Amino acid sequence: MVFKILLPVSDVKQKKVSVYDLRGNVVSEIVLPLIFNYPVRKDIIKRAVISALTARLQPKGRDPLAGKRRVGESWGINYGLARVPRLDNGRAVIAPMTRGGRLAHPPRVDERLYERVNKKEKIVALVSALSATSEVTFVRSRGHIVNNDILPVVVVDDFEKVNITSEAKKVLEVLKLWDDVVRAKEGIRIRSGKGKMRGRRYKEPKSLLVIVSSKDVPAVRAFRNLPGVDVVAVDLLNVVHLAPGGVPGRLTIITTKALDMLSRRFEVITL
Repeated sequence: MVFKILLPVSDVKQKKVSVYDLRGNVVSEIVLPLIFNYPVRKDIIKRAVISALTARLQPKGRDPLAGKRRVGESWGINYGLARVPRLDNGRAVIAPMTRGGRLAHPPRVDERLYERVNKKEKIVALVSALSATSEVTFVRSRGHIVNNDILPVVVVDDFEKVNITSEAKKVLEVLKLWDDVVRAKEGIRIRSGKGKMRGRRYKEPKSLLVIVSSKDVPAVRAFRNLPGVDVVAVDLLNVVHLAPGGVPGRLTIITTKALDMLSRRFEVITL
């Protein structure tokens, strides 16, 4: 599916970036698609990320009769006791403050859990987050270690043939991106709170985003185990990958083939 994007500027100077091979040498120069000139809309990106994250939540509620399956009745007055439902032996039941009683304000199944965002807003958020990956100020403000002032890092298609993690490490070292992976590894920490007991023991900072042409290329398995690194195919790319936590400007590596697929997916119309 091709999405049409309206760029509110008529005179646009397209950005040029270098294309690197697996040894870190510049082999050519390429012009980025017009989507990388789109204004960065932090407000729309934030809403889209919240919408994507809250859409994963499962509705949760209570049985309407929970805590009420008892035959207690109030004894009335003149007993010197609170007038709550009681059993024949005097035990209070049903009321919220009693043992085994109902909850005062239980979760409701019909509660609105997720943020609703229009489809066109989601597209604008994705394009805007893509544009932020080419801005060094946004990338550095996220905390990434950047040794290159021209972003995103575009690599040749042979990058997708890297099939072992040790080779992937060497490629990132020659591209001067390995320091950011080390930053993510050193930032791994134990979560505070009860999430430790619920399968969320560790918190891991986000590092590189690797965009490839297909989810079946060998590079997916080579890069996915590196700390904080995410590998995603172009057709599965979403705003959560590009702006984790709703903060745009993720440090990104993209192959020339994936870049071409992006330019064909989003058709930019200038005023």
